[in-house]
Amino acid sequence: MSWSIPVRGPHRLLSPRRRGGWDFVALAAGLLAAAPAHGLELRDAQRAFLAGRYPDCVAAAEKGIESGTAEHEWHLLLTESLFTLGRYAEAHVALTNALAHETRSIRLRWLGRSVLQMNNRAETAAAWSREIVELVTTRPFSYREAADLVVFGQAALREGADPKQVLDRVFGAARRADPKERSVYLATGGLALDKGDFALAAQTFQAGLKALPDDPDLHFGLARAYESGERTLMAASLEAALARNPQHLPSLLLLADRALDAEDYAGALELLDRVRAVNPWHPEAWAYAAVVAHLQNLPAREQAARDMALRHWPTNPRVPHLMGLKLSRDYRFAEGAALQREALAFDRHYLPAKAQLALDLLRLGEDAEGWQLAEHVHELDGYDVPALNLVTLRDALQRFAVLTNEHFIVRMVPHEAALYGDRVLELLEEARTHLTARYGTELTRPVRIEIFAEQKDFAVRTFGLPQNHGFLGVCFGHVVTANSPASRPGLAFNWESMLWHEFTHVITLQITRNKMPRWLSEGISVYEERQANPAWGEQLTPRYREMILGDDLTPVAQLSAAFQSPPTSTHLQFAYYQASLVVEYFLDRFGAPALGALLRDLGEGLAIHEAIEKHLAPLPDIETGFAAYARRVAENLAPGLDWEKPELEALLRGGGETTWELWAKTRPTNFYVLTRRIERFLEAQDWAAAQPLLEQLVALYPAFTGPDSAYRQLARVHRELGNTAAERQTLARLAERDDEALDAYLRLMELASDAGDWPVVAENARRYLAVNPLVPPPYRFLARAAEHLGDPPAAIRAYRALLALDPANPAEIHFQLARQLHQTRDPTAHRHLLQALEEAPRYRAALRLLLERSPPRP
Repeated sequence: MSWSIPVRGPHRLLSPRRRGGWDFVALAAGLLAAAPAHGLELRDAQRAFLAGRYPDCVAAAEKGIESGTAEHEWHLLLTESLFTLGRYAEAHVALTNALAHETRSIRLRWLGRSVLQMNNRAETAAAWSREIVELVTTRPFSYREAADLVVFGQAALREGADPKQVLDRVFGAARRADPKERSVYLATGGLALDKGDFALAAQTFQAGLKALPDDPDLHFGLARAYESGERTLMAASLEAALARNPQHLPSLLLLADRALDAEDYAGALELLDRVRAVNPWHPEAWAYAAVVAHLQNLPAREQAARDMALRHWPTNPRVPHLMGLKLSRDYRFAEGAALQREALAFDRHYLPAKAQLALDLLRLGEDAEGWQLAEHVHELDGYDVPALNLVTLRDALQRFAVLTNEHFIVRMVPHEAALYGDRVLELLEEARTHLTARYGTELTRPVRIEIFAEQKDFAVRTFGLPQNHGFLGVCFGHVVTANSPASRPGLAFNWESMLWHEFTHVITLQITRNKMPRWLSEGISVYEERQANPAWGEQLTPRYREMILGDDLTPVAQLSAAFQSPPTSTHLQFAYYQASLVVEYFLDRFGAPALGALLRDLGEGLAIHEAIEKHLAPLPDIETGFAAYARRVAENLAPGLDWEKPELEALLRGGGETTWELWAKTRPTNFYVLTRRIERFLEAQDWAAAQPLLEQLVALYPAFTGPDSAYRQLARVHRELGNTAAERQTLARLAERDDEALDAYLRLMELASDAGDWPVVAENARRYLAVNPLVPPPYRFLARAAEHLGDPPAAIRAYRALLALDPANPAEIHFQLARQLHQTRDPTAHRHLLQALEEAPRYRAALRLLLERSPPRP
């Protein structure tokens, strides 16, 4: 499936539905000329604006206008400075005065649109876009500067021009005319950001910074381009913007946005205060403040902030759109959708609200309206990448198989549905039965599960873009999206564990009405994985032990931030583990009823810290108690081992191998000493020397799993030494502890099959299928085991799966399936017998069964 941006032909800049008769491409060709040089005083004032010295700019611009030199630029600077400070009425006066002198200025008119809006004159502002286009069409040679050409392109976009054409032929022409015109990069990059083309946005802002390295707006644009994936680079770009302008309002607002996502409400409010210190009426600052109040269940404060956000423009669609966007990112999709509808009530053409509403509806399971709206957004704007991706995905989803029962609607690609779709439904029913009873709730509606064989399809359905940031599954409430094993070639994961995890989210999000912090939601899901199967979920590892006992344990009150911008993937996985450990601590100390009551109060709107203090303990006590609990858990990991970590490189530098051996000799139970000695013996294929060390290690550390597990190494040693019984026993210990040990499951199937131990064969076949249900070996073993165990239905399912995998010996599979169907008196046995004979006409066993099924004629 392709996720490219469409290029239309024969390329009219205006779409037919809004075309006004202008040929923008022809006009653009004649609008280029070098910008005139202005005095040093003006350039200094413009640099002061970029540095955030807005009051100084107002004073300088007023003097500059009085002087009568470069009057147009001074008017622009005065109007924009007053607007930035929130002095909207004064900005309107300045704009009116400016237009009295500069009657044909399109740059003043473009800036004036924002001024008019914040003076509650949105209708007049909307008309100015068309007025700009009309001015250019009637006097094209009056607007030849690159900055004018950029304004012309922006106005053309507002009037329905094709974004791709404006990007290539208008903004591109302006950039060629003046590579140092900042508005070219800002407009081009901003358009790419609006349409979800983050790669083009990053490329544009990087090019702009080569020409203008100290421009904070360009640094901020680059930060936004990195926001969807490169969080470290985003932070560096924001730091660069604020280093050049400590009062750069867009950067401060983006930092507040990130603080909100991390549930750092105090930090977000502090940043918003910094914004309002510059502009007391900034609508986005007040909209963010309203979101904070909403999330803290402070309705009066929320309404007051909302009123302030709309004070100067009561029908500003950006305000409810932004509030809804943030609530949706907090998984409050119903509330987010309601706010998008409010934004559209303010302005029915406001495309960002339509696009976000489409996503919200799809996440709420309201597919009919959601897909219709996504198609509508795509029709209105073919350059909108998320809308294009969704429309393309919809075509793929229509080919999915649908599996249903009373409680679940599962959608999968047909091939995978035939292989393990029944097991998906079976597992979900197991989870529903167990978890609804455990948490004292019932499903209020069927749950939709969509499993994608293509990772990019999962990402588009989940995030709107084909980039996946490592997620295996995502739960929105009563809609779950998930990767299938096929989507991650070369990366094994236990899909049964993942589905159990996601369905736990369904339960907890329903109880809390999606009003729970991420760390608690993830912590409960990981905890419930381990309760369902001790091999599932995040487990304590030597690295996690080191992090707990070191400086990497995050305070409970800040734990959601650990999911937001982890320095490494290990830190992200550790956040999941720590969150589950907090839940374990809560249950161990306070009991399940207290946790259940806490969840219910979250659903009523109580803030998490208030719910913790009401049902558990004061937060400082929680922090102290959990830290001690986590240390005890970490210290109890293989307590017979010495966990001192050697500075191996320093030891080797200090005196070579002899120094290392002297250090190691005094630490015979040191984990790092044992693993290094074992590694050296294995490299030398000295199996006899490695065996006692490995047996010592698994005895001291029985939970040692993973790719480098001592069990796996010990099993290899036993195999090399010819001790099959010991190999099988070692692998069995690994298999019951490791939920992704495909090599161990396969070898156990082979050994148990040779020994005729069919229950063990079946058990490990099921373990294998929980990781990879898309290959023949586990089905082959499972079919044979089911036959020997007298379980025809299980054998039939396994043989049917083998047929779906296009086997090399279809005659044999058809025959074995026919045998099992014959035992159950299933009439389809005859068809499979005939198919076996069609593949191999002389297949004697099949011919005998055919005769047995066909009684002799009298």
